[in-house]
Amino acid sequence: MTDRNVVILGAGPAGLTAAYELTRHQIPVIVLERDDTVGGIARTEFYKGYGYDIGGHRFYTKMSEVNALWHQMLGAELLRVPRLSRIHYQGKFFYYPLRLTNVLRALGPAQSLWIFLSYVRARLFPLVPEESFEDYVSNRFGRKLYSLFFKTYTEKVWGIPCTEIRAEWAAQRIRGLSFTSVLKSALLKNNHGIKSLIEEFEYPRQGPGMMWEAFRRAVEANGGQVQLQAPVVRVKRQGARITSVVVNHPDGAREIAGTHFISTLALRDLVNALEPPPPTDVLHAANQLGYRDFLTVILIVDAPQLFPDNWIYVHTPQVRVGRIQNFKNWSPAMLPDLSKTSLGMEYFVSEGDALWNLSDAQLIALAKQELELIGLARAAQVIDGTVKRMRKAYPVYDAPYREHLGIVRGYLDAFENLQTIGRNGMHKYNNQDHSMMTGLLAARNILGAQHDVWAVNTDMEYQEEIALPNPHPRTRDRLRPILDFVPRGDRKRH
Repeated sequence: MTDRNVVILGAGPAGLTAAYELTRHQIPVIVLERDDTVGGIARTEFYKGYGYDIGGHRFYTKMSEVNALWHQMLGAELLRVPRLSRIHYQGKFFYYPLRLTNVLRALGPAQSLWIFLSYVRARLFPLVPEESFEDYVSNRFGRKLYSLFFKTYTEKVWGIPCTEIRAEWAAQRIRGLSFTSVLKSALLKNNHGIKSLIEEFEYPRQGPGMMWEAFRRAVEANGGQVQLQAPVVRVKRQGARITSVVVNHPDGAREIAGTHFISTLALRDLVNALEPPPPTDVLHAANQLGYRDFLTVILIVDAPQLFPDNWIYVHTPQVRVGRIQNFKNWSPAMLPDLSKTSLGMEYFVSEGDALWNLSDAQLIALAKQELELIGLARAAQVIDGTVKRMRKAYPVYDAPYREHLGIVRGYLDAFENLQTIGRNGMHKYNNQDHSMMTGLLAARNILGAQHDVWAVNTDMEYQEEIALPNPHPRTRDRLRPILDFVPRGDRKRH
């Protein structure tokens, strides 16, 4: 197989896994990464010795191959971490996944009854077809619980109304979690293997970047190359084949040829880099694919303990912060001084918007103010901070994305020596284990297999959703008068 020479664009989980699998079989590989570190959004950054994630990255999977790779790379460096996460909403904390007694105690009997009746209405009169995130969640939790625990946070993340977010995003992220699964979990103390209800996960001792640095070392030990600060600016094509890529190295542009290419670049960037350019309709479709950007404000707090959670979802609409990570509760080794606490105040933004354009000092001041407003610490306790911005963190599942993605994918699939993998390479909200699996399958295709990489789905192995059977129409008719006073939302589809 020495006639094969593979060029991989991007050194995130997908690209590095593909590179490792290929170099295990003595295939020459070169990985090109635009940043100065590996891991993509799953990297670990450091500020004055304080480690932090770009978002929190749990290591949890039901894919035996992926799990074996994790343990092969890090072994005893993987810690077992108990999960604790809560929702902050209007001055109150709710465990997430939701716990029945906690919700009842915090909301009181009247509002709890309202939630239950709203759920019954949703089961009897569901919104069909399920087109949006709002439809999907309302059908499984009821309109009332959806508005309390899903709507505000989701719109913070995406910056668009929940009615414009496609239902398939919800199916990927919270499949298996429903009103009845929460109830059964509370009553039976049995999570039935539902992904959203896991209570423990693994985590590298000094953050997820340890894993990807280990992959990088393994690739290089097998004879592969990983080049950092090597952004791909052009992808040359001829007929139905990619021939080479042009990279802007610090010492000048270089052209790198290959027989096979694997790309983890955002599809918009890949299509715009093609030379000669693709047809106008393909360019237009690629440029319509949306992305949500991300920034985290790291606050160093002069306190040994603030709260027990790994992270907190902030649904309270009066603050802009969407999620708060407590890195000491992921691993104490993330901190050089255990008398302090380091927090990641996470903001979901779009590049160029007002929040993105604030200076670092302004963002740190905002995060300190919101931390105190939520009641987790006093602003005066914050002794230092820094800001990290990350572009194209999340592919957006807006109303027209399927049409645009179909056009782009149809065009790229015609190239016989090109595969696109990973979260941005497929415009799919993959977790890191699924991104790794796309890398494994793409590598094996080059080795002679014929896998459909696009069949790897973020919930491909989680098919355990608990749901009530559809009620008999006669039951609906009998209960309709009783439930007419329970709101069902703006759209009244049955």
